Amino acid sequence: MAGPGHGSNPVGEPGNAAQAVRTVEVDMTDNMRFTPGEISVRQGETVRLLVKNSGAVKHELVLGTPEELRAHYAMMLKMPGMEHADDNMVSVAPGATGEVVWRFTKAGNVHFACLQPGHYDAGMKGLVKVAQTAGASKSDGHGAHKH
Repeated sequence: MAGPGHGSNPVGEPGNAAQAVRTVEVDMTDNMRFTPGEISVRQGETVRLLVKNSGAVKHELVLGTPEELRAHYAMMLKMPGMEHADDNMVSVAPGATGEVVWRFTKAGNVHFACLQPGHYDAGMKGLVKVAQTAGASKSDGHGAHKH
C-alpha cells in the first residue's frame, strides 16, 4: 500500500529495493529545481531514486498525480511542520540524502514535486516519463503478428 486511502495508485506502487533495476540520482537545490527535472523509465520497472539535498533548507521529493500534489501542497501550507512517512515521498535535510524505491506500473507521466511551503509555487517540480513496455498494446511493432 502507498499509504492510507491511496488504493490503486495511478503513479505506481512501493518497490522492493532488491528488485530495483537501476538507481537514478536526483539533486535538490535552493534554486527550487530538481536535477534532472525529467526521468525516463519503462512500465513495470522498479527504480531507486537516490535524492540528495544540496541546499541549505529542507526539501522533499513526492511522487503523485498533479491533483494529489496540489491537494497535498495546500495541506502543507496550512500545516508547514507536517512530517511525511509515505512510501512515495522522502523529506531530506540540508546536506543529507534519502531514497524512494518505486515501481512504475502504468505507462504515462508521473509527476514529482517538493511540497515544502513556497517550493512548489517556485517551480520545484519534475516528471517521470513511463514508457509502455513491449507487448502492452499500442504500436510497438508486435501487436499485429502471432508467435
